[in-house]
Amino acid sequence: MKVLVINCGSSSLKYQVIDSETEQVQAKGLCERIGIDGRLIYQPTGGEKEVTEAPMPTHTEAIQMVLDALVNEKSGILKSLDEVDAIGHRVLHGGAKITQSCVIDDEVIKVIEECCDLGPLHNPANLKGIYACQRLMPGKPNVAVFDTAFHQTMPTKAFMYGIPYEYYEKYHIRKYGFHGTSHSFVSKETIKFLNLDPDNSRVIVCHLGNGSSISAVKDSKCVDTSMGLTPLEGLVMGTRSGDIDPAVVEYICNKEGKTVSEMLNILNKKSGVYGLTKGLSSDFRDLEAASNEGNKLAEDALDIFSYRVAKTVGSYVAAMNGVDAIAFTAGIGENDPGVRAKVCSYLGYLGIKLDEEKNGTRGQKLVISAADSAKLVAVVPTNEELAIMQETVALVK
Repeated sequence: MKVLVINCGSSSLKYQVIDSETEQVQAKGLCERIGIDGRLIYQPTGGEKEVTEAPMPTHTEAIQMVLDALVNEKSGILKSLDEVDAIGHRVLHGGAKITQSCVIDDEVIKVIEECCDLGPLHNPANLKGIYACQRLMPGKPNVAVFDTAFHQTMPTKAFMYGIPYEYYEKYHIRKYGFHGTSHSFVSKETIKFLNLDPDNSRVIVCHLGNGSSISAVKDSKCVDTSMGLTPLEGLVMGTRSGDIDPAVVEYICNKEGKTVSEMLNILNKKSGVYGLTKGLSSDFRDLEAASNEGNKLAEDALDIFSYRVAKTVGSYVAAMNGVDAIAFTAGIGENDPGVRAKVCSYLGYLGIKLDEEKNGTRGQKLVISAADSAKLVAVVPTNEELAIMQETVALVK
């Protein structure tokens, strides 16, 4: 089967075509500035990258341009669109009603619409991509793979907030968690890679990137995760504050004359390591370079980030009454040996020791714990597009 994987943002669209038999990407690209002017980036595997500037008033025009590129006589990888067997869509929020990936029908669309107030930036864009594919490729099965679905196995004790119960009843306010597609994929890959028993295992996945989250996965099911109602909860991130005393919002609003919405914008876009370094950067490569040059703010930001990760890992060891393996993934988790070493330096009480040489490797799947480490630590690259393809094929094959 050939699956078109679509990931729609408010003004962008990432796509890949993957062959399910070989799990190889045949083409990939990006549509940018949708609704502004429009730019298509298209690259067949092994071929040259092509950039086309053209109007994209809506996601429909963007997807049409993607489809045209895929069947282009010169560089297209398809003879016709009939070769596309299914479309897999990344969808942010399915609330508590959707607990797994599903073929898109009217009921699924209704739930995605209902969750727009929980994911106001992403769910409406995800719907635009779905509608466009339905119009342009009628009859092709569309599958929704939800960022929140993997975390819906969390027990009540993990997802409820200590606020009046009526807010849960009226507005469904609870922890949902995000990066679920990545956590699901990496936890399964970790279990397979380390020869663990899927039905008797305790894995902690550290998805560390500009947006970061951690999950506790017991017997292949998520029992807790660090993000909450929104992706703002949890770790200090690139530009997100992570956990803070809620009273900070009121305090700064009163001091600075800001609205709650303005303050939330600061917590989402101007905080994290970016804010801690006075706007130096949200890119950890820049912070590492600055730290090596003696920048104290950059050094402190890296310490704060790593400390928060280690604290969360420790809490999940307690939640699962132990741990068999810890997996680092995503941009920082896969490529920053310094952060991995800092995090694991707090985990000596578990008997964890890193192999310094192996930990120095970037972007490869490998065990980085030492031979005499009491627990396994590994780098396991994530691949959300591949995960979406696999979920799509499982539902439509």
